[in-house]
Amino acid sequence: MGSKEICRNELRVAVRQLSDRCLYSASKWAAEQLVGIELDPVKFTPSNTRFQRGSSSIHRRFRNNEITSTPIAGVSYVSTPVMEEDDIVDGDFYLLAKSYFDCREYRRAAHVLRDQSGKKAVFLQCYALYLAGEKRKDEENIELEGPLGKSDAVNKELVSLERELSMLRKNGSIDPFGLYLYGLVLKEKGNEHLARNLLVESVNSYPWNWSAWSELQSLCTTIDILHSLPLNNHWMKDFFLAGAYQELRMHNESLAKYEYLQGTFSFSNYIQAQIAKVQYSLREFEQVEVIFEELLRNDPYRVEDMDMYSNVLYAKECFSALSYLAHRVFMTDKYRPESCCIIGNYYSLKGQHEKSVMYFRRALKLNKNCLSAWTLMGHEYIEMNNTPAAVDAYRRAVDINPCEYRAWYGLGQAYEMMGMPFYALHYFRKSVFLQPSDSRIWIAMAKCYEKDQLHMLEEAIKCYRKAANSNDREAIALHQLAKLHRELGRLEEAAFYYKKDLERMEAEERDGPNMVEALLFLATHCKDQKRFEEAEVYCTRLLDYTGPEKETAKSLLRGMRIAQSGFPSMSAEHFPP
Repeated sequence: MGSKEICRNELRVAVRQLSDRCLYSASKWAAEQLVGIELDPVKFTPSNTRFQRGSSSIHRRFRNNEITSTPIAGVSYVSTPVMEEDDIVDGDFYLLAKSYFDCREYRRAAHVLRDQSGKKAVFLQCYALYLAGEKRKDEENIELEGPLGKSDAVNKELVSLERELSMLRKNGSIDPFGLYLYGLVLKEKGNEHLARNLLVESVNSYPWNWSAWSELQSLCTTIDILHSLPLNNHWMKDFFLAGAYQELRMHNESLAKYEYLQGTFSFSNYIQAQIAKVQYSLREFEQVEVIFEELLRNDPYRVEDMDMYSNVLYAKECFSALSYLAHRVFMTDKYRPESCCIIGNYYSLKGQHEKSVMYFRRALKLNKNCLSAWTLMGHEYIEMNNTPAAVDAYRRAVDINPCEYRAWYGLGQAYEMMGMPFYALHYFRKSVFLQPSDSRIWIAMAKCYEKDQLHMLEEAIKCYRKAANSNDREAIALHQLAKLHRELGRLEEAAFYYKKDLERMEAEERDGPNMVEALLFLATHCKDQKRFEEAEVYCTRLLDYTGPEKETAKSLLRGMRIAQSGFPSMSAEHFPP
């Protein structure tokens, strides 16, 4: 049996098992990967397939080296485990409890299963109690502080659940799903080390529970922790590693993993979306846009991850495309946090910042921990010059995820606006540590160093150099490097950067004050260095302008002619008008 067929069979069983235990998020993920496995071209013709991606540029990009084997870890180390089924003993009670669970009546579901001893029933009882506690915690948050406020509300079921799950583990009567729930409880209580151990034990016993992998990934805050995990070799491990590398900002490693996984899961929307996220972190917006366009063609009612697509359209100022996307998600499911963020971005691009904030707040009412909404709302408050509100929003974002570099960058901007460059530098440093390839952060740090309170020009130069080497799309760094070197009297270095900036402007067919400044400096510098032919080239280009730079160029040319010939001054009539 081929590796793809093995993956397909394992996922089919996993979808049923996960759904049967009400782990619907993990079941959905497994089902999407099941459909994402490439169909056998011998058995299926293109007309019989659901997705037609053969002509996709993204598909070709990642399939240059055809891979037909299972991902790096190889074929599964175990066959799909047959979980203990105790429906014969408590089947009717379980069906009733599951019905209550699906109707979000969690305590009723737990009560029905109070006397059941089967592993499946015990897990559902504990899981229902956990979700009942989470539901009550959310209600208390709203009652005590409002939907966006802070409170000390906790899940009151955690203590009893920890006691019961610990006893089940000691008795050896806990299954991989119980281990997952036990790890989740310990994570909520702050016992991260033991939570990691339990989640590793869970995924090693039952590798198809993506929810367990996701919780484990959130606990891998350093590469050392990630590499220390004693994980069995299984193809699910590669999905986990790809996501973990992405969270740890190891973008090239993450991209390589996802490209390899596409060898088996060639039709996976999830993998394409994750590749788009990696490319977004690398600021490859053109490729991100192409991937999301294809995702929407294949899955037109998709809402998840589309808020990132809206960020790209916002950055590129694509009004019509963002308007279309906002209308699309509004008609699909307007009460999703992602939908609200997309609509918020649309109004922000239109300059309607108050309305934009309203939609970001709506996203936070739907999901208080929506990281993107907190960060984007902070950006809107910056636009509205409401720095206290912006600082609060950014701080809430970094409380949720300390690796959210955009929020740290926003805090730096806010404190810079308040005239506090030392504080701004502190937050810019945190941001650039998390995202060292973002030229905007290096430029922001450099401008802080240039402030009168600091005037640390050498440090500013170092930052501008970093920005110039980090794909400076706004073309700011080279020009600033030239100006700072000129200010410090380093004329050769200034000429070097002016020349590089001039070459870039020519390549991008840009014109403006920066080009005039570069031409004037280079013309004067070359004249002073007695490189008259080179100086004359720059002066000749300045003659095409109509401002005072034209007269300066004439004067420079006149001076060079005198220096070269020794004759009296030539009249202005000898130069083109």
